[in-house]
Amino acid sequence: MPGQTNRSKRKKALLIYFTKFKGQKRSAPLVRPAPLDILITLSGSFLAFAILSILSLVYLTPVLATPLGATAVLVFGAPDAPLSQPRNVILGHALSAIIGVATYQILGTHWWTVTLGTSSAILVMLLTKTTHPPGGATAMFAILNAAKPIYIVTPIIAGSLLLILMGLLVNNLSPNRNYPRYWY
Repeated sequence: MPGQTNRSKRKKALLIYFTKFKGQKRSAPLVRPAPLDILITLSGSFLAFAILSILSLVYLTPVLATPLGATAVLVFGAPDAPLSQPRNVILGHALSAIIGVATYQILGTHWWTVTLGTSSAILVMLLTKTTHPPGGATAMFAILNAAKPIYIVTPIIAGSLLLILMGLLVNNLSPNRNYPRYWY
């Protein structure tokens, strides 16, 4: 019977779908970095945020935004990851900030503009191969906080550039690290 065939195909597809929820065994366990690399991670993030905080206070210009905290985790804690590389950090944040600010400026802050702006930022990062997970937060932050166009330059681009600069200076102090792995 044709109905039985379709029903069994749907059942099988559903079973396959839910089986994916189990995940797979991790091929290699997460390893704790060497003590020197932990110290470098701590020092790099501390110095970067100290400089950003001082700049914010001295120049009365915001150079700090919460998405940059997540970027620091990637740049200093996972410097080998593709999503931690300078191109992804700078362009992922910049494109997301542009999308977030434009969404807010044109459409305001509503549940659906937060959804639209954040999802659009993810789409653009995927299409431009500049995926940087904190970029989603950059777009969302812009919409929720009624960001003006200056948000794109400072804190986002300025903060991203400073984190990359500190990543270059500090990560390469370790014999175990080579940051960046690539620029483009």
